Amino acid sequence: MAIPVALNNFKFKKAIMRVTSTLMSLPPVLMGLLVYIMLSRKGPLGKFEMLFTIRAMIIAQTLLILPIIFGLIVSSISKTSEEVKKTCISLGAGKYHTFIMVIKESKVHILTAITTGFGRAISEVGAVMMVGGNIRGHTRVMTTYIALETNKGNFNEAIAIGVVLLVLSFLVNSILHKFQGRDY
Repeated sequence: MAIPVALNNFKFKKAIMRVTSTLMSLPPVLMGLLVYIMLSRKGPLGKFEMLFTIRAMIIAQTLLILPIIFGLIVSSISKTSEEVKKTCISLGAGKYHTFIMVIKESKVHILTAITTGFGRAISEVGAVMMVGGNIRGHTRVMTTYIALETNKGNFNEAIAIGVVLLVLSFLVNSILHKFQGRDY
């Protein structure tokens, strides 16, 4: 969705980007509150009984990271695509091949946006705690566990889980860097 928005000019593009910029900086606890209200028994999606489930946490996380990934992709492709489009047109490429070439040439930017979204997702505490309930063995994730253990004064356990989270982050980022073709 971000790539067509980046490549085309249309009537509501500025409005979409303003909303996206606002959502990129939305506090996670506010997103948690909005999702909580939507999924609560009296909310419009209450009949699905998703509050305090992993699904609710996924919804909150997705709503937090999609604007970030979307906005970064649109921003980076908008800046770099004009040269690629001009080159493709001068070589006689059609719209489809131009579109594919823009994606190929923007691979690093796209993966950087995904990495940024991943970073936001694994560092999230507020929204997932609100909609997941931090229920032991069911909806407790590493970040909420770290917050809970820190509040209880169990710093050694909090640090141990923090190290595990850091290692996981390092591994995922290493894989993404390999896809980007970066050596650093």
